[in-house]
Amino acid sequence: MTHGHSLPHRLERAVFIHAQPEGVFRFFTDSERWASWWGTGSTIDAKPGGRLVIRFPEGTEVAGHVIEVVAPQQIVFTYGFVSGSPIPPDGSLVTIRLAEQGGGTLLHLAHDFADPTTRDEFQQGWRYQLSLFANVVSNELHANASEAVDGWFAVWSEADTGRREEILDRLVTTNIRVRDRFSSIDSMSDLRAHLAALHRFMPGVRIQRDGVVRHCQGTVLADWVARMADGSERGRGTNVFVFNAARQIEAVTGFWNA
Repeated sequence: MTHGHSLPHRLERAVFIHAQPEGVFRFFTDSERWASWWGTGSTIDAKPGGRLVIRFPEGTEVAGHVIEVVAPQQIVFTYGFVSGSPIPPDGSLVTIRLAEQGGGTLLHLAHDFADPTTRDEFQQGWRYQLSLFANVVSNELHANASEAVDGWFAVWSEADTGRREEILDRLVTTNIRVRDRFSSIDSMSDLRAHLAALHRFMPGVRIQRDGVVRHCQGTVLADWVARMADGSERGRGTNVFVFNAARQIEAVTGFWNA
């Protein structure tokens, strides 16, 4: 296997992932998750000396060996093409490090090559692959985003104070931020008072999701419809939800249709 001193040309990239390091690291140690961001048929035996295979969707195949695993902080492995070109088997070295940052994970990648031309050719490849990776991890973490969105709308429709607060405690952060045509809120206590006023002055109002949610890396779009107690429509619009790495809602911005 090729190592350190004979690989003097390094490519480095960093990407922020909206998930905790433990959740992110699983995508380097579980073959099914490994394949989810590389391609069907990709596998990894995540132990020193273990073999890894990457099968890109168009058929190109990469293989290598795991050098080091320190969960959930670091994995090091060799990387080379089965065909021998442009990198021979075990002909380059990839080091991936994870660090908790800002409620999520900062992923740092270093890929060491024998020559600068090959390194430069991989710049866009890793830019794309790590972008895909960020989405795959976030999609798994927020697979139940529609349930959280429905819970949020249920809070606005729930007249019982105790039930509202129970849902809020589970669903949102204590420093929740809410912005819409009638809201400018920056705390849980403010939100609770705002909701109490809503049910006092507009009793019976109900808000429901309208259609499927759209999710990208912790940000969710959801259309909604609001109806009064008599069933008449009060308005329609779209909410933008921002989730944290613990799957709680930390910000909501609401847009009303004109």
